[in-house]
Amino acid sequence: MARTKPSALELAMVAAVKEGGFTVSPTQLERWRTQLWLPRATDWTDPETGELRPEIVYRAAALAVISKTGRKISWFGWVWWALDATPESAVRLRAAVAGAFERPFRGAGIDFGQIPQGDSDEAFDARRKMAARMLRDRCSPRHDFDGVLRAGAAGAEFELPPSRSVSNIFHPALMGPGARLMIGGIEDVGFDEMADAWAAATPGNPEMIEHIRAVQRDADLAGDDLSAQFPLAHGLPGLIRAVQEADGPRLCTAVRDCTKANSALTMLLAYAGSEPDILRTLMANEMWEQWVRVGYAPVLGIGGEAAVAMSVVLHLLMPAWAEGLERYQTLMDALLAQRAAV
Repeated sequence: MARTKPSALELAMVAAVKEGGFTVSPTQLERWRTQLWLPRATDWTDPETGELRPEIVYRAAALAVISKTGRKISWFGWVWWALDATPESAVRLRAAVAGAFERPFRGAGIDFGQIPQGDSDEAFDARRKMAARMLRDRCSPRHDFDGVLRAGAAGAEFELPPSRSVSNIFHPALMGPGARLMIGGIEDVGFDEMADAWAAATPGNPEMIEHIRAVQRDADLAGDDLSAQFPLAHGLPGLIRAVQEADGPRLCTAVRDCTKANSALTMLLAYAGSEPDILRTLMANEMWEQWVRVGYAPVLGIGGEAAVAMSVVLHLLMPAWAEGLERYQTLMDALLAQRAAV
């Protein structure tokens, strides 16, 4: 069926976006409205003046920029759903975040609904086979994001703050236990095996590993279950449940906070090459370890929807982590303001 002729309002939006130096078509505007990335056309104008609302023009221009690169809108579209925070956009957001977790498993032929539960030998062996399927034909990157930055800093002859966790989160020693953790949760791996993997991945930092073991020993003696505080205690199925069970406003808040922080971080990293003090400041904060270097911030082409989804779940499940991200946002805003004043 032929498309309806563009309305005067659509043509006005096309012209407004063009004035900003970007190109958009009426067909794209219609598609973005269908996806709820743009509001209904009736909401584009100021009720009093009849003029296009600047924030809607900005949104259309931002979508045009992303589309021009040839990439999918991806998690950038989540931003608009979270900002609108309507019941309809929350439904889209919930499905998208959960889908980001499920997608790599579906690609390996794993259905979360079919993961065997329980502690029987049969269920345990089946989960191990699923985890092995996840690792098939996968290679461990030589460096994680933190490692890439440190290699660059070494070449430029300036020092960065020391790492406070494993040197490479993608180390081969961590891949096997990590996959089993994703499928079956902490019960399928256990603390000792995970600690041994961390030790193999960080041979130059035995003090850190001993500290981790000491914390676990103290918790065991006190009768505390540290694994219950671990977001991946119940594997990826547990994370998906957290997304599905979160109420709409809370989910939208988590996505807004995480994507806003990612935008600030991306801008700061673009400046860090010429202003290394920015990088030193960012890396000295605990959220560098708890958010950036563990891969939950998709920056410089590393990560993606799954990274944002993981940060959103941490925001939902760990109030202290969410508060830490809020403080980090304040720090990043201050760094951006300082640079703007230069």
